Amino acid sequence: MRLLFLATSIFLASSSFAQGQSGSMPGIDISHASGQAQSQSEDMHDMPGMEGDGTTMAMHSMESHHMDMGPHMKMTALRTPQPGDQAKADEIVTAARAAAEKYKNYKIALADGFRIFLPNVPQKQYHFTNYQYAFEARNNFDPSRPTSLLYEKRGDDYKLIGVMYTAKKDATEDQLNERVPLSIAEWHAHVNLCLPPRDKKEDVLPQSTKFGLRGSIATKEDCDAAGGKFYPQVFGWMVHVYPFEQKAEDIWSVERQHNHMN
Repeated sequence: MRLLFLATSIFLASSSFAQGQSGSMPGIDISHASGQAQSQSEDMHDMPGMEGDGTTMAMHSMESHHMDMGPHMKMTALRTPQPGDQAKADEIVTAARAAAEKYKNYKIALADGFRIFLPNVPQKQYHFTNYQYAFEARNNFDPSRPTSLLYEKRGDDYKLIGVMYTAKKDATEDQLNERVPLSIAEWHAHVNLCLPPRDKKEDVLPQSTKFGLRGSIATKEDCDAAGGKFYPQVFGWMVHVYPFEQKAEDIWSVERQHNHMN
């Protein structure tokens, strides 16, 4: 389906080894999602008009070097700490840890409805996503119901390291701050994506200097001039939490969040 194709495309744009794989990006519904979530959770990733072939190019560009993405990565601004921010953040970490604890065995996560994004593609972190939780996160924030569980691959096993929360792509920074204080954490979004015309779809590969989330094109005008299709934002807002870490800078690690698909 077109949304799955788009998700895979962004991933593959930075990962030459990933061509031909399948999976589902957090917030992109496939056959495992409930009917309601499948029709409603598109705020995280909605790209109107994307057609079948246009979706295999999407995830290649998100796969690596997020710290160097420049105009393709949007971060929330750190705010001055306010009374209650730290206490609220601590409560979120406690809830995240409690929610994640159950899923140290990844098979339990699968049994409870979480699905692995591109399980056959080597990644630094694997997202196990619950699409019903993704749908609920559009309008409500419940730290006990993270959109995704984050795992590292260890041989044939997976080690649980964190969780990911999401919000609608049109959420304001004030709304994100209500969920997780912006004095503590930085949310990120993938922005300014230009996908190439179908006859140039190979140009979204890593060596491309124009298309994808690592390409030089970052405006609609330049994308139109190149014959591409421009998307101001891909998916919704995301923030990672690593609740098993001990230090605040590790729990809310920005660098680790940026490089989660390296």
